[in-house]
Amino acid sequence: MRILFIGGTGTISSACSELALARGIELHLLNRGQTSKRPVPEGARVLVGDIREPGTVLAALGSMTFDVVVDWVAFTPAHIETDIALFRGRTGQYVFISSASAYHKPVLSLPITESTPLHNPYWQYSRDKIACEERLMRAYREEGFPATIVRPSHTYDRTMLPFRGRYTVVDRMRKGRPVIVHGDGTSLWVLTHHRDFAKAFVGLLGRSQTLGEAYHITSDEVLTWNQIFETVGRAAGVSEIEIVHAPSELIVAYDEAWGAGLLGDKAHSVIFDNTKVKRLVPDYVATVPFTQGAAEIMAWFDADPQRQVVDEEWNRLFDRIAAAVRSATPS
Repeated sequence: MRILFIGGTGTISSACSELALARGIELHLLNRGQTSKRPVPEGARVLVGDIREPGTVLAALGSMTFDVVVDWVAFTPAHIETDIALFRGRTGQYVFISSASAYHKPVLSLPITESTPLHNPYWQYSRDKIACEERLMRAYREEGFPATIVRPSHTYDRTMLPFRGRYTVVDRMRKGRPVIVHGDGTSLWVLTHHRDFAKAFVGLLGRSQTLGEAYHITSDEVLTWNQIFETVGRAAGVSEIEIVHAPSELIVAYDEAWGAGLLGDKAHSVIFDNTKVKRLVPDYVATVPFTQGAAEIMAWFDADPQRQVVDEEWNRLFDRIAAAVRSATPS
């Protein structure tokens, strides 16, 4: 197959690029030719163009056609309109990377399946993804545009800590300072390693059965947020961390963007049924537990002191929230 990734060196897409190449796929990456903390994988062919400037894309593509085009960086309906215009008649499958945060919030029932309604009044990011899906499905119905929708949930690699504040939180753990966990820390969450995601994702490429369909791809491991923080703490060499539980609504009052991501996504318990993707990719099994993933993350951060960035604005915010919680807690 000849495949075009728009992007291809991001958190999720980097593992998909590597696996696609390992399976003998002719992979082209469209990007602006700028440096990335994840290098272009050996064997990928780079096309220099900016997807936000369609003229540069047309110049880079020339008369090329593809079996599959995947846009890893489409976030709004305007981005989708550009892609439909660029790739109409140029590809046999167009894959849009949506988000599992688009599923109905509050969660209606568990486990979540692809037929769960899409509705998120809390987070603009999710509403934009829903609007993108709706535009693509209209294009599929009205003109046969070969759209496939994939909904990742919380997917990570070794460079990505699973909470706001990144290494600042780890630094607090190591210094015995309190860390903030939303709610009471018992809501359920799913973290998916990018190498696991890639196994299912690459298996969907070039499959005519996927056109007009949506699939989520997640791990089957379910953890509480308390467990997630404690797992990172142990990987960081901290046997016991001090957790302050803060209501998500309180966090909104202190940081609107952080709060929107909680109320629109992470504050809700999620369990995903991956039966649909496993029907087409029957050998898909997520095999990287978060204990291993957390060890990879901490090894990456500890390998280079320059990665250990402590943000004092985050420290001040965490301290203010912790103080507010404690002042409201009866002694």
